[in-house]
Amino acid sequence: MARESVGLIRHSRTEIEQSPEEILRSTQAPCDKRVPGPESMTQAAEVQVGKPHRPFGVKVINLIGRLAKALGLEPVPLDEERLLQKAIKQAGSSDFGDNNFREGLRRFLASAESEAELTLLGRLMVQGYTTDNLANRLRLVEWRKQHPEIEQEEIVAPLFIVGLPRTGTTILHALLEQDPANRSPLFWEVQFPVPPATPETWDDDPRIAEDEKILGQLDSLVPGFQAMHPMGATMPQECVAVFTMCFMSEQLQVQFNVPSYQAWLDEQDMHPTYEFHKRFLQHVQSGGVRGGRWVLKSPAHLHLIDTLLDVFPDARIIHTHRDPLKVCASVASLTATLRGASTDTIDLEAIGRQQLDWWAKLIEKSLEQRKRLAHKSDQFFDVKMSETVADPLDVVRRMYAHFGYPLSAEVEAKMAAFMADNTRDKHGSHTYTATDFGIDPDRDRAPFQDYIDYFGLDEAPVRKIPGSAINKGPGGYAGSPDIDS
Repeated sequence: MARESVGLIRHSRTEIEQSPEEILRSTQAPCDKRVPGPESMTQAAEVQVGKPHRPFGVKVINLIGRLAKALGLEPVPLDEERLLQKAIKQAGSSDFGDNNFREGLRRFLASAESEAELTLLGRLMVQGYTTDNLANRLRLVEWRKQHPEIEQEEIVAPLFIVGLPRTGTTILHALLEQDPANRSPLFWEVQFPVPPATPETWDDDPRIAEDEKILGQLDSLVPGFQAMHPMGATMPQECVAVFTMCFMSEQLQVQFNVPSYQAWLDEQDMHPTYEFHKRFLQHVQSGGVRGGRWVLKSPAHLHLIDTLLDVFPDARIIHTHRDPLKVCASVASLTATLRGASTDTIDLEAIGRQQLDWWAKLIEKSLEQRKRLAHKSDQFFDVKMSETVADPLDVVRRMYAHFGYPLSAEVEAKMAAFMADNTRDKHGSHTYTATDFGIDPDRDRAPFQDYIDYFGLDEAPVRKIPGSAINKGPGGYAGSPDIDS
């Protein structure tokens, strides 16, 4: 194997052009049964925190990387200009619109190079991830130049789900998507945004199958991730995926250890990114697939509520809440699992400390904004995670009443059926403890106490509603937060 790998290195003195998926396929041992495919990953899978999965193909790729490094070679450079040119070639266009994304791109690549301790597969992932997002940006700019009428598309009173991650946002997002009056950007639409979806091809667009292949590859690299965060081509996608086209996205620090990039991002003016987000929504709805309102979701909005309302002044906001100490442990587990695909260096306690420090900073900003925006209480609906776990349909009913949305018996029945079909352990279990990440609920509580007191988060034990679909399995719906953490 080592001899074969040296031979591969000799043929890769220039930049590797294949995608991670193509290389994995080319290095896959025919008899290797350790790499689960997408179908097998729909079965129950146990996520082992801090133990990156290494199928045969990944081991080969990373061995090549180690040998290349020993020989002083770098087959996968993370060079800004090279990646820009690759994206231009991929998209067939050279107009990126404004240059607001350039500093974020530069800082992300520098942080990935110096801090992320990437394997060769990790470098391929950064390279491919960067190129794909740049290419999508190019395609969006070119499409709008050809269709200037998109500028006239109106985005009216969108509904945003904000709050800490792992607080019930995913279940609410999925439930609201059952109402035809609601419209969310889907995974495949964000992955392949040009051309925009049309009513005629909405159900069978070939890009759906292509995106399922991409998500299936993630299943192979990170078995059990669906137990943490269910994903599918036709499921609602989060706003951070759109922000990534501007390289102003927290999604990057979840996937890669890039602390200096994230520290820089936290201090930036996000108005241009939200304006890009608005233009993206105009683009997506311009194909004719519309609802009564957009339903959008991301924890990234948590500390940017004032910016969000500057760009979307008529927005309605669902603000979800949970004890932040429980959130930090859950997010640390998700982060460790995702980063394990791109690095062999997973320091669980360092990840735990990153989450504690970062979310404390964001929560402080968020609380200050909520207090300052108290006069706009009619635009906010606050809900605790414990309420969502106990009876998600009741939360939806109360939220609809608060914002004046009609809720028919037919739509409510669709939501109930969805809950019954999507129990928590459908995709496997997600097991971890706060101590895995060096998190001590007593020692680390002080930075979050004002937030806990303000929203009354000293929660009593959850009382589930007898007979509710959420009772199927230890925690209910597969996308709901971990109530045992």
